[in-house]
Amino acid sequence: MELWIPITIAAAFLQNLRSVLQKHLQGSLGTRGASFVRFGYGLPVAVLYVLALHVIGGYRLPGLNLGFAFWVIIGGLAQIYATMMLVYLFSLRNFTVGTAYSKTEPMQAALFGLLILGETLSLGTVLAILTGIVGVMIISVARSPLSPSGLLRALASRTALIGIASGGVFGISAVAYRSASLSLDGPNAVMQAAFTLACVTGFQTLYMLVWMLATDRSEIGKVVRSWRTSSLVGLAGVVGSAGWFTAMTLQQVAYVRALGQIELVFTFMASVFLFKEKINRLEVAGCLLIVACILALVTRS
Repeated sequence: MELWIPITIAAAFLQNLRSVLQKHLQGSLGTRGASFVRFGYGLPVAVLYVLALHVIGGYRLPGLNLGFAFWVIIGGLAQIYATMMLVYLFSLRNFTVGTAYSKTEPMQAALFGLLILGETLSLGTVLAILTGIVGVMIISVARSPLSPSGLLRALASRTALIGIASGGVFGISAVAYRSASLSLDGPNAVMQAAFTLACVTGFQTLYMLVWMLATDRSEIGKVVRSWRTSSLVGLAGVVGSAGWFTAMTLQQVAYVRALGQIELVFTFMASVFLFKEKINRLEVAGCLLIVACILALVTRS
């Protein structure tokens, strides 16, 4: 099994854990505050990770360049706004469906990877990704009337459009992060990914802190008072991001994000066991298609 596969699965699990914790924060923090804790509380961990690799691991620090800075800013901004859209989705429908819409990301990431990096996929990989997308779409309409007009209304709803936009912007951020990491003259993929993560998280923390200082300083106080849960969000977020960044340095974004749809399986478990939300047969069928997509990708690898 190639190394990027277990790294991606672990990252998906941690991302789901972070989303569960962010959902709990949604009631006490606004959308910006609940999004900020992912970056602000994760920054110290990201910096310590780089220092540990450098001091203990003996890996040299990569040199900076303008291309790296460009992709860090593009990816950082894209992830901020995609995260805010995803957090906002939690208030519109249940936890599972809100996350499902954003999972159209792999196909969108494949398109951005082709346009930006010139990366192509085999026919089998495209079919596997499409199988996962079909599973996601089944989940997204599982609670809507099963008629042509009902399906159209569900897909054209505010929730669907925000979720699909979130997936697209996440796709842009993922391709930008791969571009940033690959632009570094680093000793290996682990150090390049860790260094990229620390720079991105630092930029995001500064950007959102300035934004909240300028628009709503009271939100900063709420973020500080929620430090117990917020620090867990930051820890899960940055460790998960380290996994994503490393996997996307080792493998094309479309593969990584398609395998990352296993997060939705973890989401179903959180939905049922933590939030006591009910799921129906169509949602289970959609989940099975996502599992089929994941198995196809792992087998092909």
